[in-house]
Amino acid sequence: MLPWVELGTATVPGDGARLRLTQRGSEFCIFAGTNPLMNSRMSGSEEDLATLSWGRIGSRRNARVLIGGLGMGFTLRAALAAMPADVRIGVVELVPEIVAWARGPLAPLFAGCLDDPRVDIEVTDVAAVIGRARAAYDAILLDVDNGPEGLSRDGNDGLYTLPGLARAKAALTPGGVLATWSAHPDERFTRRLSKAGFAAEAVRVRARHGGRGARHTIWLATRR
Repeated sequence: MLPWVELGTATVPGDGARLRLTQRGSEFCIFAGTNPLMNSRMSGSEEDLATLSWGRIGSRRNARVLIGGLGMGFTLRAALAAMPADVRIGVVELVPEIVAWARGPLAPLFAGCLDDPRVDIEVTDVAAVIGRARAAYDAILLDVDNGPEGLSRDGNDGLYTLPGLARAKAALTPGGVLATWSAHPDERFTRRLSKAGFAAEAVRVRARHGGRGARHTIWLATRR
């Protein structure tokens, strides 16, 4: 088996966690320490995050969508493929090196989607963007960690608390959708979404299309 080759490293702002971009043949993986955060061979559930969300708001004109977490671009690419020309997609990524990798060694995965006129990229904390928004988005898609129990950054935990969910609700238009990706199910988070004023559904999806790979969870939470 081919060994992993390290292509770059990054430090997560705020808490010093170390990320590593690695390659093995045509496969890419980003690690947080020794834990794999994302892998180029497993894009299905990240793509589902975009398509399932659009399925809830697809009748809206001039929709505004916020994607928290650029990663390897799977959610963004799926959003661009599913959404029309009048949509505006803001992508917020905390780690500047991830944006640089998207334009460098990971450019074949992104296939030019960062240059799509519907897309704006901002390097900052998505929690700050959500916190200052008021009825600004028809959908907020969060894939900034391994789920409600943060792995890559302790600061992400605040997104999933009741105050954090209240801020997300305020940032959405009436009937807007908060979609959250997770590697694992979490019934407590489902209940927390309901308590925060969302109509929440936990959808189980596969890491790879075709019913293959690990099962992941996407919460689709509609602002009541």
